[in-house]
Amino acid sequence: MESIFKKLVGKIDNEISDRFGVKVADKLLSSNQNIPPLSPRDIFRFRKQRGINLGSWFVQERWICESTYYGCGGGQSDLHIAQGSNAKEVMEHHWDTWITEEDWGAIQAQGFNTVRIPVGYYHLSGVEPAVLKDTDFEAYKHVFSGAWLRILHAIGNAERYGLGVLIDLHAAPGAQNRDAHSGTGTGEIHMWTRTNLSRTVHALQVLTAELAPRPNVVGIELVNEPANNNQVQKWYEDTLATLRTISPDIPLYISDAWDAAWYSKFVGARSDFVVLDHHLYRCFTPGDAALSGDEHAAAIRTASPLPPLATAARGNLIVGEWSGGLNPNSLRSGEAGEQDRQRRVWVRAQLEAYETSCGGWFFWTWKKGTGWDAGWSARDATLADILPRWVGGKKKSDIRVVPSDHGWKRQALNGALDQHKNYWTSRGAHNEFWRFEGGYSTGWDDAIMFLTFNDNGPAVPELGFRGEWLKRRVEEHVRARGRSENVWEFEHGFNQGFDAAWAAAF
Repeated sequence: MESIFKKLVGKIDNEISDRFGVKVADKLLSSNQNIPPLSPRDIFRFRKQRGINLGSWFVQERWICESTYYGCGGGQSDLHIAQGSNAKEVMEHHWDTWITEEDWGAIQAQGFNTVRIPVGYYHLSGVEPAVLKDTDFEAYKHVFSGAWLRILHAIGNAERYGLGVLIDLHAAPGAQNRDAHSGTGTGEIHMWTRTNLSRTVHALQVLTAELAPRPNVVGIELVNEPANNNQVQKWYEDTLATLRTISPDIPLYISDAWDAAWYSKFVGARSDFVVLDHHLYRCFTPGDAALSGDEHAAAIRTASPLPPLATAARGNLIVGEWSGGLNPNSLRSGEAGEQDRQRRVWVRAQLEAYETSCGGWFFWTWKKGTGWDAGWSARDATLADILPRWVGGKKKSDIRVVPSDHGWKRQALNGALDQHKNYWTSRGAHNEFWRFEGGYSTGWDDAIMFLTFNDNGPAVPELGFRGEWLKRRVEEHVRARGRSENVWEFEHGFNQGFDAAWAAAF
């Protein structure tokens, strides 16, 4: 009988693990006693992030916005701009005008609930001048000294519109990849020297200390797209440990360094809130060019790489950059309507995949400075009906009723509890049914918390990182009621209660 019971418990554990990417009882944070109980302010960080990148706002990219490069000849990077004429005036004017109130309103109205803002370490000089000491940007502190207050202003504006903010360290000291958007534009990678690694950690410490207290900052991303090498994982481990001494609970995001299979397991093995950022483009390689938009769409629908990555990462996976961009050969036609159809099919297939498998996604990018680009500009893609005009999931206006009545909850709980008791009693198992009851009640109440969260936006916040949220709830339960082999009953009850309340609302 005992062996049968263990098999049944194992089956339920596997079902929970398969669905949410986590066996919660195995991932309790035994040492993080300083993490406060979950509350409505945590919803920004745990909800499904339907996001947009605000590319070329602080870290410049010439192909997105040409105007900031007029004073630096053929330059391609922020360093080149800083070395050009009237750099301070050029940059400050751009920071003040690139994202306007009209942009914030349009982002919110389309259902986006989070923005990803790429920044460079040199943009922190206004709050911590020492980040520039002995770096490529030290001589240009005056150019970037006004950036920090504008970053804070951007975070505040986002909060007014109900938007979370993911801050991404896009340019690290010495450059973490060969691309111009890593800051220097030299094509050389020098981040991995001991000195530059220390400088990078310093910049991340500043970001974490300054931004972790802000409720709509959903996370800090350590570095964008580092070129992979045998130092990356150790540096991730050491840096995450350092940042956890500043904030035990802010979500910390890491790039997969173009090895998603490896780093999804790395994230999945951690007990703290770490999220893997995977970037998915299908337009750069000969293999990409060989397939049409239709074929790319079919591939991501039938052979998506995301489900196994999400399982390995315990659900802590986002696609932090993706677009409707396709290689010209993939468009299969010179006719604009057919080109847009190929992009539309590809974008819609991606959205389906990301909604199913990920805790969030971020389209690259919101807009471009000049010209029409329905593959990479969300504004243009929306006008062309490539990107849907609404991407936010359920609207608050869709809520039929908020099931907050205690009698409604009690009736639903009693029915679920009776089923749970009958099933396990008939199998002679030793149970603690009160744990199921407590989990169901907590799950129901948490669903109400999400349904009634007032973030000034039109979309209902949906629990995106469910495994992580449930792990925190289990930790609270164990601290209050003790640990046992039946903690799984709390988990099981939580999932049933949350789903029941959510279903009742619509």
